[in-house]
Order: sequence, then structure tokens, then C-alpha cells
Amino acid sequence: MRYLCVLLVICTAFNQQPIWRKIQINGKAQGTTYHITWYAQDSTIGQPQIDSILAKIDTSLSIYNPFSLISRFNDSASFVIMDTHMRNVIERSIDTYRQTGGIFDITVEPLVQAWGFGPKKMTGLPDSATIKKLKACVGSNNLVLKGTMLHKLKPCIKIDVNGIAQGYSVDVVANYLEAHGIRNYLVEIGGEIRVKGHKQPGGEKMKIGIEAPGDNDFELTMISKIVAVDSGAITTSGSYRKFYESEGKKISHLIDPRTGYPSQNELISVTVFARDAITADAYDNALMVMGLKRAMQFVEKRKDMAAHFIYRTSKGAVADTASSRFYKLLQPQ
Repeated sequence: MRYLCVLLVICTAFNQQPIWRKIQINGKAQGTTYHITWYAQDSTIGQPQIDSILAKIDTSLSIYNPFSLISRFNDSASFVIMDTHMRNVIERSIDTYRQTGGIFDITVEPLVQAWGFGPKKMTGLPDSATIKKLKACVGSNNLVLKGTMLHKLKPCIKIDVNGIAQGYSVDVVANYLEAHGIRNYLVEIGGEIRVKGHKQPGGEKMKIGIEAPGDNDFELTMISKIVAVDSGAITTSGSYRKFYESEGKKISHLIDPRTGYPSQNELISVTVFARDAITADAYDNALMVMGLKRAMQFVEKRKDMAAHFIYRTSKGAVADTASSRFYKLLQPQ
């Protein structure tokens, strides 16, 4: 009888071992694709729930949706009543504007549109007179939050949160997974990533590759580095992400709100690691505009982020470097 009891205990313990499932959902949203992977014994989450979350965010934050809250604000001469999504993003955007000394600025929308990266099709490049006129309508100091209302101090103020909204969307999906008891996941939307936990059943850390351009700054060729993390977010901004050619020039989507012109410096791409994707997404663009020296100094002073930089040297060669905290994330190669 004693041996039978021992056998039953062993069998019961064996039967209680978790049987992990790798669950994946892939789809399209926000003008790009998304890929979500998580590990669980069972799950009631499916693609309809994810698509519904992302569609709801679009009704708030998309400048391509003429009926979204942001579009209504841009069309208004005074204010709009925000929902939770819009308020979360606007509050973080204003904070990032202050932290970066105005380099990250969601009121850059008129300039973004003028350079051909907005919803409306443009013909030709803006001249200096147009840039000067539009710059008068740029500056997040012209935004005022009062409860659930977002006011503009000038009727011409318009906002574009594309530099932060995708990271926010990643966080919303990740938080949804966690609210449903999922502790091991990877959420990726348009290349912006947040992870938590480990691959199951082996327990390995999640691995993320960093894109690297080759001789042409506007084309990708390979994965240059591998990052292994068990919690946090990684996003990348680069001159190769969005651009077009006009009058023999490559025009990048990264607009410097201080000058009104596309950013031009030695940086090719910046990859940021932070606790959440909204932080990483906001600062990767700002760091690109800062240039290597200032961006490195900025990141090294921050304990809440780390960054990897790919840049072109004075001799024309492609090189890379990283902040001290980022090196600790890299996998040996």
C-alpha cells in the first residue's frame, strides 16, 4: 500500500506539470502589420479582440481617419474632449517635449504634411517662405490640458502622434495580455516591440534583432546585433523607415521642428530600450534628430533607457556604438 501511495504521488506531480502552448496572432492595423506571440496553457484571446483594441485606438489617434478625435482637434479652432487613449498619449507627448527641449514635438504636423508625409498628397518641396510660415504653428507650448479637454492657443495648431502612438498601442495590447493572466509574451506592431517573461517550456529569454543598413543609408541589409531581454520594450527609428526621392534628394520623414526641415546628421538609426514601448518610441525619434554626441549624452544621464546607434563616420564608413547600459543587453556573437 505504501508503494502504491508513493506511485500515486509521483503520477499526480507529473500530471500537474504545465503543458505550454505557443500561441501566435498576426494581422494588419495602423497601416502596418502586427505579430503577437505568447506562451500559456490555454487562452481565450483571439484575433478579434486584438483587432478591436487597435481599431479603437485608431478612432482616437489616427490622422488618417477623418473622424478620429485627433482629426477633430486638428479641424477645430479651439479644443476637443479627449478619451483615455488620447489623454495618455498627449500627456506623455508634452512631457517628452519638455524633456527633449522641444525636439520631440507633436505639433510638427503642418511641417510633416508639407514635406509629403501626411494624409494629403503633396506636389513639390516646400520653399523657405512656406517653412517659415508653418513654423509659426509649431510648438507644444501652444497645447493646454484642462481635465479631459485639449485646447490650442492658436487655431492653426495641429498634431501628429505617429512618433509615439505605435509604441502606445504596443503597451495597450501588452497590458491587455497581462490582464488576462499572460506572463510570457512578445508584442510587435510595425517593428516596435515589448516583451515579458521567457519562451516556454525552455525558459530562454526573448531575442530581438536590430536592423542594420548597408552602404545605402536608406536600405536594410542585415541584422547587426541581437538583444536578449525578459522585460521591457525596444523600438527603432531610422532614416530608412520612411523616405522618398525628390529633385535628386532623399527626403526623410524625421522633421526637425526647430528648423522646419528634415533632420540631417550622421545618425542612420537609433534603437531604444525602455521599460515600456511608449517611452522607447517617443525618444527614438528625438535621439535621431539630436545627432550622435548629444543623443549619447542624453541617454547616459537617463536611468530609464538605453540606446544603440548606427551612424556614418566622417570618412563615410558605417559604424555603431551604444550607451553603457545597452551593451549589457547584447548577446555575444
